[in-house]
Amino acid sequence: MRNVFYNLKKATLLLSLLLVAGACSVSNNTVKTASDQSWINYDTVKARKFDTGKMWTFDYPPVDYFDSTYHFRPSQEWLDDVRMSALKFASWCSASFVSADGLVMTNHHCVDFITKSIQKKGEDIKKNGFYAKTLKDERKIPGVFVDQLVLIKDVTDEVLAAEKDGKTLEEKRKLREKKIEELQSSYAEDTGLVCKIVPLYSGGRYSLYGYKRYGDVRMVFVGESRMGLYGGDPDNFTYPRYNPDFSFVRVYDEDGKPLHTDHYFKWSKNGPQPGEPIFVVGNPARTSRLKTISQLAFMRDVTLRNQAFALQGIKKIYADMMKRFPEKKKYSDMFFMLANSEKAITGELKGLRNQYLWARKKDFERKFKAAVQNNPKLNAKYGYLWDAIEKVQREKRKYAYFTQSVTSRRGLSPTYLTIAKKLVLLAQTAKAKEIPDSTLNKKLDNIYKREIFLPYEKEALRLYADYLKLNLGKDNEYYKILFGGYEGKEAVDYALNNSKIKTKEDAKALFKKGILTSDDPFVKFTLATAPKLAEYMKKMAKLEEKEQALSDELGKAIYAVYGTSIPPDATFTLRISDGVMKPYKYNGTVAPVFTTFYGVYDRYYSHLKKFPWDLPKEWLNPPGHLDLKTPLNFISTCDIIGGNSGSPVINKNAEIVGVAFDGNIESLPGFYIYTDEANRTVAVASQGILETVGDIYAAKRLVEELKLGHIPEEYKQAEKEEKKKDEDKK
Repeated sequence: MRNVFYNLKKATLLLSLLLVAGACSVSNNTVKTASDQSWINYDTVKARKFDTGKMWTFDYPPVDYFDSTYHFRPSQEWLDDVRMSALKFASWCSASFVSADGLVMTNHHCVDFITKSIQKKGEDIKKNGFYAKTLKDERKIPGVFVDQLVLIKDVTDEVLAAEKDGKTLEEKRKLREKKIEELQSSYAEDTGLVCKIVPLYSGGRYSLYGYKRYGDVRMVFVGESRMGLYGGDPDNFTYPRYNPDFSFVRVYDEDGKPLHTDHYFKWSKNGPQPGEPIFVVGNPARTSRLKTISQLAFMRDVTLRNQAFALQGIKKIYADMMKRFPEKKKYSDMFFMLANSEKAITGELKGLRNQYLWARKKDFERKFKAAVQNNPKLNAKYGYLWDAIEKVQREKRKYAYFTQSVTSRRGLSPTYLTIAKKLVLLAQTAKAKEIPDSTLNKKLDNIYKREIFLPYEKEALRLYADYLKLNLGKDNEYYKILFGGYEGKEAVDYALNNSKIKTKEDAKALFKKGILTSDDPFVKFTLATAPKLAEYMKKMAKLEEKEQALSDELGKAIYAVYGTSIPPDATFTLRISDGVMKPYKYNGTVAPVFTTFYGVYDRYYSHLKKFPWDLPKEWLNPPGHLDLKTPLNFISTCDIIGGNSGSPVINKNAEIVGVAFDGNIESLPGFYIYTDEANRTVAVASQGILETVGDIYAAKRLVEELKLGHIPEEYKQAEKEEKKKDEDKK
């Protein structure tokens, strides 16, 4: 499952945590690569043409490149139709219209976690799936919307003109932000659209995107969770894959009728074909391919290292809790998301620690920097930026280890430490001894509402002790306050045995005595770190503001040198990425360009019918004639990242040949650099979708609508007759 949840706060609390990966072993500035077993001198490594990727905008589509590469020159009409057939699904995925009657296709994993919102009493959609046999059965999904990009306008001149009165880079940035807010508001009022101004090339260009938002979205079809996520964590981010990761919803208009749209993708009769150009059209969330080497080094050495350490430890704790306490379902429920994040960020961190890829990044920066500094005009404006950005990174390192150590991180910070911070805040904002018991009880009830499961808390404390040691050292004063200078089990025992806030009753008694003078280790740690944390956070905020202002200038330099010959970093806005079906070498063999239904049953029997390769009854006894040789999943060299999940995969006729749902493990460094040696997009083939829907789930109405591109007339007539009967009864 691609790490799709761009808006992490809305999706899951654990996707923000990251995992550590082992560094590549190097010696004498050379390395033996897994792909060609040859020795590489990093000093001779060169950047490649598409290192910055193929996530092209619809503002600046590379029609000449498409023509020269594929002998296909899309017209503006083709581009407009494709743009308006594609959709953004809520705030976390991509999707597309696949019928003139508002039928929308996205991934299973884009809706799996919201199926409970449409579930009726006695149903278990995660276990059994859902299919609406009639329009009347389609169920509205509360809070879900889709956005269609109907307006693109270049507003670069207006935005940059606003900065002329700023004396510093920070002032210029604030003036730009103010202008952006004004433009978004005025365009939204004039057009009635959801308007957002998007910085492209890190601020080298600015585009206004106007979205038509559809808020009545109803579920049509979603399979069982075990099939949409088939193979679970072991198969996640791997290939070959055997995963029917798709679902269908429908958009309704303001009158409560299926939306009629002139823009939708027709279904391909043949599916993806080797050698033909194919395109992924979706909303990649975020990449960092245009950041400087010093910025990437900070992410690698500081931010990712810390988050990675945390995720690795938390995953281990969850796995232990699942084994020891299987009745605690919350651990198993969250484990897949946790493991998904682990794999995703492992790959990203490996990409930054891979010396060959790092050498390619350095060569790109060398060439970019030279292009600026060899041009007197550009050098005068931008030549200083790399040194200035590097200086900011050095300053950030002075404060980051401490701030990242003591800032609360949900999932990493032990519950007792979180409680201590809330208790201290309460005590500092009120005279504790004067709070009426009734008021204090309510506040404490709220603070202690989260379950405190001691076996988990002990392991979380042990992890946090290791985390503090990693950043501050065992002999640091703050570590000694919380853990007494001990390690392992003794450190945990010290914190818990000396704590006076383990229960609500303990905390209430402590309030009466004076919590701010308590010797509770969690309270003392909170009070001791708070002043320094406040000071360092202010310094970090100023440095990050300065870094952003410098990055905005760097964006102008990028655009001045490269123009639109390279794509901008992803911004969770619509892009089109090109590629072809192409095998790659892995594990001593070659990955096929597509897999078939045979593979599903091979996984089932080879793994002794056990989870996560077990199959539901519909798959074990399909009602139709299942053609096992039908392609189910396939790979291509298209460029995707988190946010692309649910993206339509189309051919040059703008026909659906699949839906993207993941990348292989080799694609994960794509957050920083795109390569096509083994980086692959994994998608569900259009033939596999029809075979699954038709011959496994017998969803005849849906199959016919996909083939025709609209609801068949016989079903429309049946709906009318049913509606008339209902009205007659009333």
